[in-house]
Amino acid sequence: MDKYEFRKLMSNHTYIFAGSPLHLYMHKMAERARKITMKMNNKSHSANKVRKLFFKLTQEKTDNTFTLFPPFTTDYGQNIKIGKGVFINAGCTFQDQGGIFIGNNVLIGPQVVIATLNHDFNPNSRKSMNPLPVVIENNVWIGANVTICPGVTIGENSIIGAGAVVTKDISKNSVAVGVPAKIIKSIDI
Repeated sequence: MDKYEFRKLMSNHTYIFAGSPLHLYMHKMAERARKITMKMNNKSHSANKVRKLFFKLTQEKTDNTFTLFPPFTTDYGQNIKIGKGVFINAGCTFQDQGGIFIGNNVLIGPQVVIATLNHDFNPNSRKSMNPLPVVIENNVWIGANVTICPGVTIGENSIIGAGAVVTKDISKNSVAVGVPAKIIKSIDI
C-alpha cells in the first residue's frame, strides 16, 4: 500500500477493520510521522526549518507563506492539504488519516485538535474506525483549544470561538461558540 492508495480508500470512507492491512499501514505511517514531529518539536529551529520539516511530513511542496509554531503532532501527516498564508499556533494535534483540507489565509489557534476518525460504536468492534474528512475553507479563524470532529466543514470567513467543540458543519460568514458549537451571529462582509 502507498499513500495514494491509502488516500483513495480514506476519501471513499473505507471502514478500517482493526488488525487489517489498512490498519497496520496506519501504524507504520504513524511511526514515520512521530519521527519527523520529534525532530520538529524537540529542538529550536528557524521558521524556515520548521516549514521544511512540516512539508517533509506532508510530502507536499514547501510553501513560504506557511507558518507553524511547534510543538505540533499528527499520526499520519500525509493527508493534510494546506492553502496559502496559513498559520498554525503551538500545541495543535491533527489526526489526518481521513483528510484535513485547509484553505487560504486560515488562522488556527493554540491547542486545536482536528480529528478525522471515529471508532466503531459497537464495543466488540471499538478498535475499528470510520474516516471522515475535515474541511476548513478560506479565511477561517479557529480560536484556542477548539476541537473539530470528523466530517465537519467550516465555511469561508467563519470564526470558531475558543474552547468550542465543532460537531456539525458551520455555514460561511458565521461566528460559532460553545460545546457543541452553535452559530451565534453572522459576519457582515
